[in-house]
Amino acid sequence: MQLLAELEARRARLFERLAAVGDFRRGSVSENWRRCGKPSCRRCAEPGSRGHGPRWLWTRTVPGRGTTGRQLRAEELGKVRAELESYRRFAALAEEIAEVSEAICEARPVPAAAAGQAPDPEGQKRALRSARV
Repeated sequence: MQLLAELEARRARLFERLAAVGDFRRGSVSENWRRCGKPSCRRCAEPGSRGHGPRWLWTRTVPGRGTTGRQLRAEELGKVRAELESYRRFAALAEEIAEVSEAICEARPVPAAAAGQAPDPEGQKRALRSARV
């Protein structure tokens, strides 16, 4: 098992990396093409044509509301993709921080005052036990 000081130093380095992540957003970007269905449309009538597009959509899932998003302008595409990548880095760092924190919790010694105490019996509240005494 790693020493407590090493784990705490590792967590501090992870927090520094987390602070440097910058702006981020959740979700994904999809490239979409559509066919308009007009018989006179030259773009859709060409054999092998994908139709009108590309159109880029940023979407994300909102708990309790489903999927939300919006269409992106071409000049926004690079910025939004970079923000999505920043979110992936943020999520990976958050997971790593949680793992290190759990290892710290396991490595940290039990305080001397609590070491000799028996755990409270399940299902009883302190107020009820003290009323019976």
